[in-house]
Amino acid sequence: MLLLIQNGTVINPGDQTESKADVLVEDGKIKKIAPKQKVKADRVIDAEGCYVMPGFIDMHVHLRDPGQEDKETVETASRAAVHGGFTTIVAMPNTKPAVDNSDVVYYVRNKAKDVGLVHVLQTGAVTKGQRGEELSDIESMVEAGIPAISEDGKTVMNAQLYREAMALAVKYDIPVLAHCEDATMVQGGVVNADQTMEKTKFAGISNSVEDVIVARDIMLAKDTGAALHLCHCSTKDSVRMVELAKQEGIRVTAEVCPHHFILTSEDIPGDDANYKMNPPLRTKADVEALKKGLKADVIDVIATDHAPHTAIEKGLGIKKAPFGIVGLETAAALTMTELVDKGYLTIMQMAEKMSYNPAKILDLDKGVVEEGKPADLVVFDPKKQYVIDPAEFYSKGKNTPFAGKKVKGMVMATVMDGRVVYER
Repeated sequence: MLLLIQNGTVINPGDQTESKADVLVEDGKIKKIAPKQKVKADRVIDAEGCYVMPGFIDMHVHLRDPGQEDKETVETASRAAVHGGFTTIVAMPNTKPAVDNSDVVYYVRNKAKDVGLVHVLQTGAVTKGQRGEELSDIESMVEAGIPAISEDGKTVMNAQLYREAMALAVKYDIPVLAHCEDATMVQGGVVNADQTMEKTKFAGISNSVEDVIVARDIMLAKDTGAALHLCHCSTKDSVRMVELAKQEGIRVTAEVCPHHFILTSEDIPGDDANYKMNPPLRTKADVEALKKGLKADVIDVIATDHAPHTAIEKGLGIKKAPFGIVGLETAAALTMTELVDKGYLTIMQMAEKMSYNPAKILDLDKGVVEEGKPADLVVFDPKKQYVIDPAEFYSKGKNTPFAGKKVKGMVMATVMDGRVVYER
């Protein structure tokens, strides 16, 4: 089958080029990139006024499957992903049961293949049952195809055990995706510990809860030589520590989520659990540091931490509701609206942080728009304006603080392995 995407502006972070060209796709690969191709294609997408970019890669997604299918399934998450322009998603291991053995890895992978909409890469838990007591069978999970190990949702508080896990990650040449939260310091906190939140009487989570583990994990990565990727950074000192670590030549990368580079604790409208996430929304100083870190390429990746919950759960209020919001279907528009349009990022940097850099970190042959490469692509209209409406989400989760927000930037089509898996 021949697919022709014509009249678009091709953004290729692989060689930093931006060009007006048609993209011809055949048998799952990009066959030719050139202006005004005269080809009789089986299917044509008119990308006039749009960017043709490498399909987005989300390094941080909670599928909830197996065990919590009332919140999300592999299928509903896959549909949400392609709606948001993602062609590859990396699933966290905190399911029920936890992904701590090859059987669960195969379960998720086979289910994703049956759905056939998006590449789903399943990470493996660092410890059995994510209890922090004994390492998982990392070797068998590597053989089953995990791209990384992570204890996301929790932190391995035993530093020696985590050091051993990092050594295994070096042995098997996979990165460690780190959720940085000192569990002993949380003390029942549900929001950021700052002056704004003190007035609400909600228990606070200080920046040091994150910063202490960021520092520890960077030192362990330096000690072991592991490739460390810091998940959902939210503090100004996290940015500074990543910058210093990179200057020292330590193998560290980092991600930021849209809610952390847009919202602050001052934006929380009372007892609304759609604004409850972990890490919590921080201060204006933290948000500004995150945006500057993205602009300066200290922060490598924009990820979503897509965390669907039921309306009943999120209706319990900030104290009792679970942490987390959905993000697969809003990330691209929020990045365009808040970072590209406002001059923090170029469109090339957006492609780097949402496609190229994740591919490099995960050692994937993706993240570029080049002849001979896999045809994982997104057609993105940077000027299309609309209002975010959770009722239009494909995800089961509607828990977002961005409902009603006017944004610019719409996914018009998503192509995975040369197949059009979503078209508006």
